[in-house]
Amino acid sequence: MSTGTLYLIPVALGETNNDKLFPNLNLRLIDELEYLVVENEKSARRFIRSTGSKRDFDQLELILLDKRTKQHEISRPIELLIQGKDVGIMSEAGCPGVADPGQILIAEAHKYNIKVVPLIGPSSILLGLMGSGLNGQGFTFHGYLPIDKRERVNALRDLDSAVSKTGYTQIFMETPYRNEKLFDDVLKTCNANHKLCVAVDITLETEQIKTLAIAEWKTQKIDLHKRPCMFLLGN
Repeated sequence: MSTGTLYLIPVALGETNNDKLFPNLNLRLIDELEYLVVENEKSARRFIRSTGSKRDFDQLELILLDKRTKQHEISRPIELLIQGKDVGIMSEAGCPGVADPGQILIAEAHKYNIKVVPLIGPSSILLGLMGSGLNGQGFTFHGYLPIDKRERVNALRDLDSAVSKTGYTQIFMETPYRNEKLFDDVLKTCNANHKLCVAVDITLETEQIKTLAIAEWKTQKIDLHKRPCMFLLGN
């Protein structure tokens, strides 16, 4: 018996028109798959409803996988896949497996030679890079920087040094309620001649993507409070 397929299903980055973001295959799978691996059941149901799905949730098994899930706790979806059942995995926002705990299930699927199919959808990392005008040939994504201020400033010094030495774009992010503190630290810590792209509310009606030299940012005002944001540092 052949194994099932693990579908990696992107999720919207906020409240927006899903018809503009997802092809029909994504919407069909969301409507038809009997098993979905999710980070949060409530938000997963909300996203499914937002796609226009009329499915009966009694016919859908949601399997929890979040940042606290251990490798040995993902046996249920792997067993289903080995039995020939198709399974989908959804991130809380953006693409599964990218800055997302779903990576451990994807890695386990490869061990069993299970087919893994990544689907098209929004990635704030790539969309921010595309819109930044910074080096898209060489770049590094660092995810979240340290919460501790001293460690965060040291991390920013390292990223700033990497821009000078390699020319690679350095991409990082923060939880929305700490955006402004990180932004201030970037302006105080990094080379005034380096460029900073601030990509906010990507794919939403309020989207802003703006790249300026750090010296120029010091004369600008931008509201980043509680808005999903990607920061890109380059030259």
